[in-house]
Amino acid sequence: MTTIKRWAFMFVRFFYTLKDEGLQWQVANQEQLLKLKYERAIAEKTLEVELKNKSIMLAHQISLLETKNEAELVMLKIQCKQDIKDYKQYLSSLDQLKHSMQLSYDHLPIAVAYTIHHHAKQLLNKMWDAEDLETKMRFEMQLLQFMTTVHEDARLNLEGSSEENLPQNTLNLIQSLMVNDH
Repeated sequence: MTTIKRWAFMFVRFFYTLKDEGLQWQVANQEQLLKLKYERAIAEKTLEVELKNKSIMLAHQISLLETKNEAELVMLKIQCKQDIKDYKQYLSSLDQLKHSMQLSYDHLPIAVAYTIHHHAKQLLNKMWDAEDLETKMRFEMQLLQFMTTVHEDARLNLEGSSEENLPQNTLNLIQSLMVNDH
């Protein structure tokens, strides 16, 4: 039994020795431990302030983007309304063009006047639907040339300067534009 007591005594002494060393280490390093706890608390507080500031900045940036997007949307709506107004004016102008052709060439079959009108509308739609500026400008110039030719033909016919019974320059232009498209 003495062996068991001795072993138990050694075990208890070893346990208390470990506990005592741990306590001595804590006492010896207490200042450093307090310093580390303080620095950790400061770091957490600094991080909290930093995150709050970043959150505020992010909220501000989101607000700016929302304002910018709202302004762009308003401008786009205004631009679309103006585009619709412009398109309606173009169509009205093309209707006047058709009417002018019918008055200038009273003997002209209505189908020819409608064909000229239809071709002008096709040019307008190609111009309107063009994605890039260069293509849009090319169709705009074709439409301008076409309308000018139609008016010139009508003017010449009304003045009696034209020997043609048809708007020949206009018809030739339609033909050349159709050949160039294909």
